Amino acid sequence: MPSISETGHAKNVANFLDLITFCKGYGGNYNPSKTAIQIAQLDALYNDAKNSVTEVTNQNTAFNNAVNARVNLFKDNKQLATRLTNAFDTTDASDEAKNNVKSFNRKLQGKRASKAPSPLQKAGGEVTPADLNTPAPKTISSSQQSYDQQIEHLSGLVSALASEPSYKPNETGLQVGTINKLIDNQTKSNADVATAYTAVSNARITRDKYLYDKKKGLYDTSLEVKKYVKSVFGTTSPEYKQVNGIKFSERKA
Repeated sequence: MPSISETGHAKNVANFLDLITFCKGYGGNYNPSKTAIQIAQLDALYNDAKNSVTEVTNQNTAFNNAVNARVNLFKDNKQLATRLTNAFDTTDASDEAKNNVKSFNRKLQGKRASKAPSPLQKAGGEVTPADLNTPAPKTISSSQQSYDQQIEHLSGLVSALASEPSYKPNETGLQVGTINKLIDNQTKSNADVATAYTAVSNARITRDKYLYDKKKGLYDTSLEVKKYVKSVFGTTSPEYKQVNGIKFSERKA
């Protein structure tokens, strides 16, 4: 089963604060011998859980910023490849060389390494920027491969251009040096997305540890607190009804 949403994690943390607040309100009557459910430990767990949820949000925003920067760097690749091919077609290059350039252009016009669209690709292949609040995907392997392929094909195309002595365009945007700089920037941007994804993935691991680790996590701790309150005040007590009414969502694998 899928895990709960990002909003669900934050709701668990907010509800845990409500639970702690009720326990503090019981004063000296809330006095467990188990260290893990004493007020000081509950406060510490709450702060760790809250900070971990915030860190996921921050790293998720950084990931989406990196994705959007990559979209902007790659969005004109098709148009650029067509311009380069047309420019090369006006040179003294052999038909074989021109066909080689056209082959790279065809690859850049639509063939991808994977049939599965990337998280930012619609079914028709259109690429759109990510909303900063959109959760990072569980995997970026397909999209990374797609962008890797674009870099590979553009690199092959510019290599073919550079090998032809008569390819000497006056337009800066069509010159080999300009395209090589673009490829360097695209390569770095693609690596930046991978780095940002690693950061958000690691942040999720830390968050899940504080919220859902067996016995030590926020979810299991909340159950222990409820059991203690029930043991002290009784099943039908208003105190137990207070804490038992606070709901927590369990993370599913």
